[in-house]
Amino acid sequence: MFVCNVRLNNNVIKKIGIISIVLIIALVFIIVGIRFYKSASKFTVKDSVDNSRLEVNSNNYTDILKDSHDNIDKYIGKKIKFTGFVYRIFDFNEKQFVLAREMIISSDNHAVVVGFLSEYNNISKFKDGAWVEIEGVIEKGYYHGNIPVIKVENIKECNVPKDEFVYPPDNSYISSEI
Repeated sequence: MFVCNVRLNNNVIKKIGIISIVLIIALVFIIVGIRFYKSASKFTVKDSVDNSRLEVNSNNYTDILKDSHDNIDKYIGKKIKFTGFVYRIFDFNEKQFVLAREMIISSDNHAVVVGFLSEYNNISKFKDGAWVEIEGVIEKGYYHGNIPVIKVENIKECNVPKDEFVYPPDNSYISSEI
């Protein structure tokens, strides 16, 4: 039988306890910092190299959509590029359409159509539901109130993206680059 007798005094126990607490606190700060950095980078507007165009993607789509409606004046004149499908409503004129995405609103995958009202002279060339990539400029328009409207400058048909659905804004978006 092997017996090991360790004798610790109160000073050693206190030092070990303080060091353990400091290490745990440091680890918590590191984990929180990493998570904050990852979530902040996920919802930051990703501008092009010359910072003149918003690059909208599935991660920031609804955040930018909401912020542009809430703060329309700071988006006026901003160039934008993103992908969605052509969606028309009965009371649109021949140049209007929504560049839309389906937003998942419940855990059982119910979705609603959301998007930016857009205007393009030759939109009749594209069928409802056709996936397109557009580039345009945001202007103030009117549809049951003042809203941002994309004046489309370039449009091309594209494939359905693998991340075609978007999710409700989570209020973590900060438009620091506008």
